[in-house]
Amino acid sequence: MDGLDLSTTNEIAQRIQNIPITKGEIIELIKKYDSKSLCTISKIIRDSCKNGPITYSRKVFINLINLCRDTCSYCTYKKELSDINLSILTKDQAIHIARLGKRLKCTEALIVTGERPEQKYPEFKEWLKKYDCSSTTEYIEQISNLILEETGLLPHTNAGTLNYDELSVLKKSNVSLGCMLETASDRLSGKNMPHEFAPSKNPKARIRVLENAGKLKIPITTGLLIGIGESLEEIIDSLIVIREINQKYGNIQEIIMQNHVPKSNTKMRNFLPPSHDLFLLTISLARIIMPYMNIQVPPNLSPNLYSTYINAGINDWGGISPLTIDFVNPESPWPDIKDVKHATEKAGYRFRGRLAIYPEFLLSKRDFIPKNLWNYITPLSDSSGLVKEEIN
Repeated sequence: MDGLDLSTTNEIAQRIQNIPITKGEIIELIKKYDSKSLCTISKIIRDSCKNGPITYSRKVFINLINLCRDTCSYCTYKKELSDINLSILTKDQAIHIARLGKRLKCTEALIVTGERPEQKYPEFKEWLKKYDCSSTTEYIEQISNLILEETGLLPHTNAGTLNYDELSVLKKSNVSLGCMLETASDRLSGKNMPHEFAPSKNPKARIRVLENAGKLKIPITTGLLIGIGESLEEIIDSLIVIREINQKYGNIQEIIMQNHVPKSNTKMRNFLPPSHDLFLLTISLARIIMPYMNIQVPPNLSPNLYSTYINAGINDWGGISPLTIDFVNPESPWPDIKDVKHATEKAGYRFRGRLAIYPEFLLSKRDFIPKNLWNYITPLSDSSGLVKEEIN
């Protein structure tokens, strides 16, 4: 494979910005050039297409319910009723966390649950009746509205494969939603594969969520989990699937490129994490495939490698909490926001806080936002669609 001279690099980057790259062209680029060259192309594209600051969202992680009907081979988030780390938060507990976050200048309340726990655990289904709820989604709706009314934090919910009606309900109280595609490969749902016992991770189910969110004009975050047994071609296919959905609906607000960190008490504990070189390649491919997309890497999963991700073309660090841990990856503490700011500025970029909904939707896709949510968004955002400097 070859390196690239500057004129060739700029020429390729310019062409990619103007004409969507095909799968065949992507494979040819990978065959012809090394990952360092592709990262250079990606960085040039980012500097042209996403030439603002590198952003992050200051958040609290509300671990609402960590029961789950699915079992993924790499997951430690899911707990059982007897587990000491079981989390079933009452309304008062959830609001208390949100209020603490408000004091620390957080603007996002990330609400996370397992996949439809009421379908597997009758005890939890009975618990929901205390709040006149028959489903987890109904409870999330109540929590989201309380957070809005009592703290002004903006809810963003990750609750798995919500159906059309559930998405429609949460649209009224969540400025955006999240659903990780992880992979578009059916192969990873096969026997002895990571998603064998996780029907909600079936690519068709996840794609349906992203498409329904598009039909409902809901800004949604998605992304890939890299290093769970997928091939490079499957990564390319997955990114192209996301691109096609966004071309049709314009609702994908962000792509998370997340590296798998093997956990000691899972079936995949002996899996090797993706090599740093491969991970950088996948980040660059995300930018090359979607030049104008917001692309992030979680900074807590690869500490002290910030500059390499910036140079691979990201423009966002995702949510970082000054208060709560990452309950999905509890072994990976959040970095100090000041350290991420320093690394970003050292690389030559401004560092700014954003809301749980990206500026594009506040500035040019305003019809994606229900009228009632503007009452909470407007006090937090400036004319650029980012968090007001005095708040963040």
